[in-house]
Amino acid sequence: MLMVCHHLDPSIPEDVAFADSRIRPETIAAEDILHDLGVFSIISSDSQAMGRVGEVIIRTWQTADKMKKQRGKLELTSGSPSDNDRIKRYVAKYTINPAIAHGIGHLVGSVEVGKLADLIIWNPAYFGVKPEMVIKGGMISFAQMGDPNASIPTPQPVFGRPMFGAYGGAIAKGSITFVSQAAADAGIKEALGLNKRVEPVKGCRSSIPKPMSALRLLPIGQTEAQMLIQKLLNDIDSEWSQIRDNNPEDMHSFGIAQEIYAMRHESLPARLFMS
Repeated sequence: MLMVCHHLDPSIPEDVAFADSRIRPETIAAEDILHDLGVFSIISSDSQAMGRVGEVIIRTWQTADKMKKQRGKLELTSGSPSDNDRIKRYVAKYTINPAIAHGIGHLVGSVEVGKLADLIIWNPAYFGVKPEMVIKGGMISFAQMGDPNASIPTPQPVFGRPMFGAYGGAIAKGSITFVSQAAADAGIKEALGLNKRVEPVKGCRSSIPKPMSALRLLPIGQTEAQMLIQKLLNDIDSEWSQIRDNNPEDMHSFGIAQEIYAMRHESLPARLFMS
């Protein structure tokens, strides 16, 4: 994928070296731990410059599950046997934290009075993969439904389909168009005849990770970041060793990672700090 994306030629050593420098398994292994520690506050779809937006949610919870198995229960404040602290941390990575960063956290991103929320109902067996229902502004906008030709909703095949909240005037009632404060003050809604609710973004330039949900990170510079990663090297190297020390024939989906490891030239710290 990287070779195609950057129009590289596998027969040119320099192109292969470039691809090797861009895909660093050590960095990928470090990302999981840093996410679990709360160092990274947001999960997006463009990691390694090859994003798949449709996989953000499932990859988020796969990471959380992997970290629970690797590092055990994450307990910050609660003393319950559940792992709710980790759940709060990871759900915040694709909801309230991005909303805060974009200056729209005062209106969306969490289930609170006065906010426009997406209420998602999950079947536990398909959590993070296949939502049963999405309720937007009090209206069902998406739900699992069987064959529309049937007289009842359960005949297979069952697919996620748009509901009443995804049609007509309901779209405008369940949506917000975010604009700058200047545009809102200038009456852009009336000037353009917009049907959707128009709201200005606020505080996106001054937002810092401190108010973000379930985090402990404050802004840090390059030197502090290197010191932080240095302290985590043992954990990172331990995770990477799980891939490095396995036989490629026994690794199945990890075979590519093993091949990448065979090509690496620099030490672990050097590759972690490589830009």
